[in-house]
Amino acid sequence: MKIKILTIFPNMVAPFLEESMLLKAREKELVEFEVIDIRDYSTDKHKTVDDTPFGGGGGMVLKPEPLTRALEQALSQEEKPRIILTSASGAQFSQAMAQKLSKEKCLIFICGHYAGVDERVKELFPLEEVSIGEFVLTGGELPALMMIDAIVRLIPGVLGNFDSAENDSFQNGLLGYPHYTKPQVFHGKKVPDVLISGNHKQIEEWRKKKALEVTFQRRPDMLAQANLTQKEVKFIEELKTQVRKG
Repeated sequence: MKIKILTIFPNMVAPFLEESMLLKAREKELVEFEVIDIRDYSTDKHKTVDDTPFGGGGGMVLKPEPLTRALEQALSQEEKPRIILTSASGAQFSQAMAQKLSKEKCLIFICGHYAGVDERVKELFPLEEVSIGEFVLTGGELPALMMIDAIVRLIPGVLGNFDSAENDSFQNGLLGYPHYTKPQVFHGKKVPDVLISGNHKQIEEWRKKKALEVTFQRRPDMLAQANLTQKEVKFIEELKTQVRKG
């Protein structure tokens, strides 16, 4: 997969791509990253990339000329890439979206900044506006990097144990189950016996129940969309009964 990132702050992006899982993905030649500085495509001596909005109001707007030139360069050698613009007013990013995007050959991220991007850029290119949540950040670099991290880890071969990604929170419509490691006893707290029993079927059942329990407690809204078995539905009803009884 190729991932291209258009930004006015390349020094904010590049170091993140040289650490941890993203570095390993690049070293394994599973992902190729390219950071494109939008300022390089500004033609005036000050490398201007923003200007005041027509109609007045606060904030600055990313100018269409340098962004369009940068985007055209990014598109010049690619076939049907997905172009994602980080935007507080975009569609909500999700694990399901990350899963779909992880199957693409090329992704181009445009890091929005200031008050936003000139609307004509959105009209000229098939941009998909995506948000990471109902809050506003100074720029789109952090949202883009968060999405890239979520996407790349789902590419087969990136993680040492792909089961790690398969069992992530949200991956199966539920939050994740609790995790434990050595020592078996810490500050008087013991690891659940089932996890050291060696019985893989019982371990799997325990993890599923815990995932259901955590989701019920913290994100009950997710249960309506989860593909639950009759046994799992019955377990949720038992949890509801316990809550009613106090």
